[in-house]
Amino acid sequence: MQIGMIGLGRMGASMVTRLLRGSHECVVHDRAPEGIASLVALGATGAASLQQFVDALRAPRAVWLMVPAAAVDGVLEQLTPLLQPGDIVVDGGNSHYHDDLRRASALAASGIAHVDVGTSGGVAGLDRGYCLMIGGEDEVVRHLAPVFATLAPGAGSAAPTPGRRAGHGSADQGWLHCGPHGAGHFVKMVHNGIEYGVMAAYAEGLNILHHANAGLRDHAVDAETTPLREPAHYRYEMDLPEIAEVWRRGSVIGSWLLDLTAAALAADPKLAGFEGRVSDSGEGRWTVQAAIDEAVPAPVLSAALYGRFGSRGDADFANRVQSAMRHEFGGHVEKTAPRPSPGS
Repeated sequence: MQIGMIGLGRMGASMVTRLLRGSHECVVHDRAPEGIASLVALGATGAASLQQFVDALRAPRAVWLMVPAAAVDGVLEQLTPLLQPGDIVVDGGNSHYHDDLRRASALAASGIAHVDVGTSGGVAGLDRGYCLMIGGEDEVVRHLAPVFATLAPGAGSAAPTPGRRAGHGSADQGWLHCGPHGAGHFVKMVHNGIEYGVMAAYAEGLNILHHANAGLRDHAVDAETTPLREPAHYRYEMDLPEIAEVWRRGSVIGSWLLDLTAAALAADPKLAGFEGRVSDSGEGRWTVQAAIDEAVPAPVLSAALYGRFGSRGDADFANRVQSAMRHEFGGHVEKTAPRPSPGS
């Protein structure tokens, strides 16, 4: 079928490429002309403006937005007046599901359908396929099913789940209609919250292994340093790339995230190319807020989110407050940490 894609970044361009490989007709638009040109070379129809983009699509038009969440409203403000009743707007980014409800209502007033699609797969999705979590009206989702089926990994990407009834739905193909407007991004929001927690667990575990040689290092003997009581218990020089590799085989903690971690450690065992400032794009915050609204405990996901805040230096002032208090009540002089070498 024909579909238009606005936003040809890391994922948008790969998704168009996968759709072209699946014999879909794609019209593409982006602020960067080079992004358009590279896909035109693969068979897409390029559009330098939104008007050209809409004109190149047959009614009823299906327009997929693959832009940052903060940019969606701006794009819709320009795009909506160019569309007609019966057209469909798909938001495949990481929008907040509250925004889906608002946008779906506003578009419906003009006779335009809205579908929210939480999209997971990253830069590897071109070859692996994308996990799609979808919210919207049944009829509209059915109309877009050929696109979802092409983008998704397909049933052969994982072994059948024991006990699951064959043909029960599309989840085993890698895409799922989760419910009405907002449901797709709600599921993707929680998916990303879980991702934060899983990533933090791997990182903390590997960090413990990284410091398993603490007994081989010299430690200050003063009132400000907790003594290592049993140095003999921590004399291990762990080979983290090899540990990650062995965990990939038969371990209950095996996962694609572990595969990616093993690849990163194999390329750079000290991860010297990274400063450790971990960004968050909003989904973890929204997941924790949903847990609060639902009165559901989520201590792991919350801690993982706060850990990302701290990684960016946002805990520095709080830490200075604690140092100041210790100095005031006990005269404790803050110790200056040695600057680590790039490979440490």
